[in-house]
Amino acid sequence: MATIKKKEIRLISSEGLKIKLNELKKELMKSKTKIATGANPKNHGLIKEQKKAIARIITIIKERKNKNMLKKKKNLEEKKKHE
Repeated sequence: MATIKKKEIRLISSEGLKIKLNELKKELMKSKTKIATGANPKNHGLIKEQKKAIARIITIIKERKNKNMLKKKKNLEEKKKHE
C-alpha cells in the first residue's frame, strides 16, 4: 500500500472516505494478526503507514463535519437577523 497524501484524500467524497477508512482498518487488523501469529512482515513500516493514513482520513472527515456545522450556524444567524 502506498502512502496516501492529504491532497489525494481531499479529492475523495465523504462516502468514499468512509469506505477507504474501513478498508484501511481491515488491512491494519490483518497486518497486526500476522505479526501476532509470529510471521515476519514483508514491510516493517506498513503498520505505521496504515495508522497514519487512518488518522489523516479521520482528520479530514472531522474537518468537513466542522465546516458544515459552521455553515449551518451562520445560516441560522443570518435568518435570525432578517426576521
